[in-house]
Amino acid sequence: MITASRSEAAGHRSAARRRWAAWTVLLGLLMAGCGTRELPQSALNPAGPVARAQDELWDLVFWIAVGVFILVQGLILFAVFRFRDRGGDEIPKQVAGNTKLELMWTIIPALILVGIAVPTVQTIFELAQEPGEEALDVRVIGKQYWWGFEYLDEDQQGVITANELHIPTGRPVFLRMQALSATQPDPGFDAAPEIGQGVSNGVIHSFWVPRLAGKQDVVPGHTRTLTIQADEPGLYPGQCAEFCGLSHARMRFDVIAHEPAEFDQWIADQAEPAEAAEDGLAAEGEELFQSQQCIACHAIDGYEAAAGTAAEVRIGPNLTHFASRRTFAGGVFDVNDEAQLKAWLANPQAVKAGSQMPNLGLTDDQIDALTAYLYTLE
Repeated sequence: MITASRSEAAGHRSAARRRWAAWTVLLGLLMAGCGTRELPQSALNPAGPVARAQDELWDLVFWIAVGVFILVQGLILFAVFRFRDRGGDEIPKQVAGNTKLELMWTIIPALILVGIAVPTVQTIFELAQEPGEEALDVRVIGKQYWWGFEYLDEDQQGVITANELHIPTGRPVFLRMQALSATQPDPGFDAAPEIGQGVSNGVIHSFWVPRLAGKQDVVPGHTRTLTIQADEPGLYPGQCAEFCGLSHARMRFDVIAHEPAEFDQWIADQAEPAEAAEDGLAAEGEELFQSQQCIACHAIDGYEAAAGTAAEVRIGPNLTHFASRRTFAGGVFDVNDEAQLKAWLANPQAVKAGSQMPNLGLTDDQIDALTAYLYTLE
C-alpha cells in the first residue's frame, strides 16, 4: 500500500510539472507577442492610403470575428455547464425541427457574411481603379532573384534601377508588373513579351511592401498592376512573397520615399549616363567589364563596347548608378561593404544559393579592379 501511495504521489507531481511547463510555454508565447518595438514590415502599421484602406477592412473583419468567437464560445460554455450530466437518466430535450431556431442560426451567419462581403467588395473595386494622370508610372520586372524598376513617365524615361524603388511622398505610384525568365533579355515595356515568347521559364513572384500595400502576384506572360503611396519620407522594406526558388527568401527590395523636390533631384541624377573610368585600377576594371562578358548581361547607360554599340542588354540588373544604391544581389548585401562585393564577384552561388550570375573564375587582382570600377558608377 505504501508503494502504491508513493507511486500515486509521484504521478501527481509529474502531472503538476507538466501543467506548469505548459503554462510557462503559453505565457512565453503570450509575452512574445507583446513587444513594443516597431516592426519594419508590419502590415498593421500602414504608411499610405492604400495600406490604410486595407487595414481598415482588416479591423472591421477582425472585430466581427471576435464577436462571433465570443458568441459561439459563450454558447458552448453555457451548454457545457448548464446541461451537464447530473446523474439522472433523463434524455435532453431535442431541438431538431425547431423552425425558429433553425431560421435564427441560418439568418444570423448570412447577415454576418453580408456585413463582411459588402465592405470587402467595395474596397476591392476601389483599389482596383487606376489612379489619374498625376500618378507616377513605373514598370516592375521580377526575375530570379531580384527586382528591376523602370520609370515610364516622359520626363523620366531611361531611369532604371534595381532592388530600390524611389518614389515621391503624397503621390500615387502605379506599378505595371511583369515576370521574366532569369536569362531572358528584358525587351522593355513597349515590347513586353506575351505567353509563348520566351516567358515559359519564368516563375511567379509576389510583390509585397507590407506598410504600403497588400501582395500582388507577378505572373509570366501577364502584366499585373498595383497602386502604392507613401505619406512620409522613409524606407519601406519589401520582399517577394511567393516561393520562386532557392533564394526566394533573399529576394528583397526597398521602397524609398522622398519629398517631391528631393525625388526630382534623384531622377535628374539617375538620368545622367555613367562616366568612363579615367585611369588606374578603375580603368582596368572597366576593360575587364567588357572582356569578361559582364557587359553581355548588364546595361550601363553611356558606355559603349568595342564595336561602338551601347551596352543595353538587360538580363541582369542595370548598373549605371550601382554605387549610389544601398544594396545589391536582390537587396541582400550592402553596396558599401567592399568585402561583400568582392565575395559576390568571386563566387555568387557561394554567397547566395541559386544565383543566376555565373562564377567567372576571376582572380583576386581582377576582382580588385572590377570592384574599383563599380564604385565609380555613382
